[in-house]
Amino acid sequence: MFLLVTGHQGDQDAAADRRSRALRIAGLTLAGTLLLGAGAAGWAYWHLSDNITGVDIDNALGDNRPPKPVTTPSPAAPAAPSEALNILVLGSDSRSGKENRRLGGGDSSGARSDTAMVVHLDAGRTSATIVSIPRDTLVTRPPCPRSSGGSTEVAHRSMFNSAYEVGGPVCAVKTVEAMTHVRMDHYLEIDFSGFARLVDALGGVTVTTQEDIADEDSHLRLKAGTHHLDGTQALALARTRHGIGDGSDLGRIGLQQKLVKALLEQIASQDLLTDPAKLYRVADTVTAGLTTDTGLDSLAELTRLGQSLQGLSASGVRTVMMPVVQAPSDPNRVVAEEPRARKLWESLR
Repeated sequence: MFLLVTGHQGDQDAAADRRSRALRIAGLTLAGTLLLGAGAAGWAYWHLSDNITGVDIDNALGDNRPPKPVTTPSPAAPAAPSEALNILVLGSDSRSGKENRRLGGGDSSGARSDTAMVVHLDAGRTSATIVSIPRDTLVTRPPCPRSSGGSTEVAHRSMFNSAYEVGGPVCAVKTVEAMTHVRMDHYLEIDFSGFARLVDALGGVTVTTQEDIADEDSHLRLKAGTHHLDGTQALALARTRHGIGDGSDLGRIGLQQKLVKALLEQIASQDLLTDPAKLYRVADTVTAGLTTDTGLDSLAELTRLGQSLQGLSASGVRTVMMPVVQAPSDPNRVVAEEPRARKLWESLR
C-alpha cells in the first residue's frame, strides 16, 4: 500500500513537473513572442518615422506671417479638434533618384512644385476644401531665406512654381502666405515615385474621364470612360495637360481634383486596420516619399492628424481652383482674378 501510494504520488509529482516545465516553456515562448513583437513594432515605428523628411519652416520664417485664426471650441463636441487647419500640399517633380527620373522628373538637377493645393480642414474635421493653385500663376515672390544664409530677392511677375525651385519648401510656404494672407499650419510634399507607389499600395485607383486623352509628354493614352489605373498611369494622369482641353495647366487641375476624390474613395473602401500587413505597406510607402514641416515629421503626429479625420468622407471634400484670368502680359500665364480670389482665401482664414 505504501509502495502503491508512493508510486502514485511519484507519478503525480512527475506530471506536475512536466506541467510546470510546459508552463515555463509556454511562458518563455509567449514572452519571447511578445518581446519579438514589441521589437518588431518598435522597429516598424522607428523605420516609418525615419522615412519622413522634416523641414523647420516655422523657425525659418519667424514671426512675420499671417496670424493663426482664433477659434472658439464647440461645446457640442468638446473632444473634437477646436481649430481649423490649412495645409500646403505640394507634388514635387523631383529629379533625385532613378525612379523619379523614370517617371518624368527629367535629367536635370533640382525640382519644381508640379502640383500645389491648399487643404483647409474645418475645426470639427467633418468637411474640407481643397484649393488648387495653377503653377503658371504669375505672383510677386517675396524674399525667401536661403539655407546658406541671406535671402533671395523680391521677384515680380514670377511663375508660382518657381518659389519651390528657388527656395524649397520654405519659399513655397512664404509665397503662398504672401499671396493668400492665410497662414499655412503645415506643409506636406510627395514626389513622383512616392505618389506612384502609394497608388500601387492601395491596389490602384478608379477614375472616369470625359474625353479621350493622348499626351505625348506624360505618355498617357486613355479612351473616354472609366479606368482602373496603376501608380504609373495615375501619375501620368495627374501630369497630363497637353492631351486635354486647351493644353493649359487649368485642364490638368481638373484631372488632379478628380484623382484626389478617387483616392479618398479608394482609401475609405479599404479597412486597413483589419490588415496590419497592408496597413504597414501603405504607411511605409506614404512616409518614404514624404517631406513635412517639423510639426508633422513623426509617425505619432501624422497618426494624430489621421485619427482626427475619421469623420471626414469623400463627400465632405470640396475641390475648387483659385479663380484666375489670362495674364495681360503673357497669354500663356494667368493671374488671380479679383475680387473672387481674395474672397475665397478670406473664407479659409
